[in-house]
Amino acid sequence: MRKITAIFFGVLFTLFAGLQYNDPDPQVWIPIYGFAAIASFMALGNAGRPWFYSAAGVVFWGSAIYWWPPQFEGFLLNEMGMKTINIELARESGGLAICGLAMFILAVVTRGGKR
Repeated sequence: MRKITAIFFGVLFTLFAGLQYNDPDPQVWIPIYGFAAIASFMALGNAGRPWFYSAAGVVFWGSAIYWWPPQFEGFLLNEMGMKTINIELARESGGLAICGLAMFILAVVTRGGKR
C-alpha cells in the first residue's frame, strides 16, 4: 500500500508542479509542489519517517489556513483564468491543503515499515 500511495502522490505533485509554469508566481509554487513530490517519492524508498510527513502536513495545513481568502468566492468560474484574488487564494489554499492531506496519509502508510 505504501508504494502505490507514494507513486500516486509523487506523480500527482509532479503534475501539479508542471502545471505551474504559466502561473503568475511559478517560483513559489513549483518548489512547493516539488517538495511534496520528492517527499512522496521518499516514501517509495521508505526513506521518510512518519514524524517527517506529520510535520510537513502541519506546515502545509498551517499555510493553507494562512492563505485562505478573506471572502470565499469558490475555486472556479467556468474557466481556468484568475477572475478575482479571492478565487486565486482559494485555489492556492486548496493546493496546500491537498499537500497536507497527502503528507498525513504518507505518515500513516510509512508507520512500522522496515528501516
